[in-house]
Amino acid sequence: MKTTYFSFIFLLTLILSCSAPTENEQETSQNAATLTSDPVIMAYYVAERNYQPEKIPVEKLTHIIYSFTNVIDGEMKFRNEEAAGPKLEALVKQKARNPNLKVMIACGGWGADGFSDMALTEESRTKFIKSASEFIAKYNLDGMDMDWEYPGISGAGTMARPEDTKNFTALMKGLREMLDQFETPKILTFASAGWKRYFDFIEVNEVMKYADYTNVMTYDQVSGVSIYTGHHTPLGDVKKGDIEGTPFQTHLDSLYENGNKLDPDPRSAEKIVDFLIEEGVNPKQIVIGSAFYGRVWKGVPPVNNGLYQLSGGLQIGWMAYHQIREKYEPDGKFKRYWDEKAKAPYMYNDEDSLFVSYDDTVSVALKTEYTMEKGLGGIMFWELGNDTKEAGSLLDAIYKSAND
Repeated sequence: MKTTYFSFIFLLTLILSCSAPTENEQETSQNAATLTSDPVIMAYYVAERNYQPEKIPVEKLTHIIYSFTNVIDGEMKFRNEEAAGPKLEALVKQKARNPNLKVMIACGGWGADGFSDMALTEESRTKFIKSASEFIAKYNLDGMDMDWEYPGISGAGTMARPEDTKNFTALMKGLREMLDQFETPKILTFASAGWKRYFDFIEVNEVMKYADYTNVMTYDQVSGVSIYTGHHTPLGDVKKGDIEGTPFQTHLDSLYENGNKLDPDPRSAEKIVDFLIEEGVNPKQIVIGSAFYGRVWKGVPPVNNGLYQLSGGLQIGWMAYHQIREKYEPDGKFKRYWDEKAKAPYMYNDEDSLFVSYDDTVSVALKTEYTMEKGLGGIMFWELGNDTKEAGSLLDAIYKSAND
């Protein structure tokens, strides 16, 4: 029996060795070690003021991305390593509670600068990549997330150059090669915008040869400076005709006609996912985003329960979900509505003329189900510390949906 078994193994090995993978197969399988058949549950995490790593619900996560390092003097560093370093070390120790957890580090974030200069030359990229390698080794991490907002487009006044497009590809290639030098598989992700124009400035199919996942920021789809109410983190693909005649659609028409928007419809997770798949991105490499925070507009007229209306501006640009849970969900003045087209909740307080756009337990569960039905990589969210610590949290809803 043993002889027969080893003869079979030898024959199988001989057959496989005679069938070299094609170039496309090599590219497709390049990152297979870190892709999974189950949906990833990937948390961005900013260490809270009352930092208690042993209470972070790591058992319900596949990945946690500690945020942020920055590009400082051309290298990847913490701005205050004395404070942040021990917190990251304590987070890594939580893998004892979930040995399958991948702990990663994010570099960048909104308004973080230095990327365009860092990626400009082969020499400057090499300097950064070396520092990233040393950082990952020092903290025993499982990978890194590039959060350059955005190559070729200035976000919050950051430097942007036309060369960023090619340089971002070269940077991701260099990072992939660096990560592959480690003895254990390392993960490389990047945060991408949830709107089409972003992808005019990156070579998405080239970049995806080196990244395991693109974490698509399918939130802030109605920005923090908008005077029009709308869904800031919708799943459903709402069409222009669905909201025709609203002030919000009139605003979108103006942006479209002026060339500031590539299509006349509202943004959504479904829209950008379909776009990326049409562009040739492997669905398994697409991770969509959920928002663990909401926005509140003031001076909102009661038409359509406040949705898609011209407001008096933002009352609160950022409201953590735990605050919405504590203050608004039990408040009888705030009534919750469900938009079947957008597949998203919203609240309206007609007494105080307040409108709230946010994700709740229903919408994050639906997003998670969508990733499985669509065959996507999974779901991520910004950020874990904004969730409620009570039972029935947003993470609880995602985890239950992923494991039912």
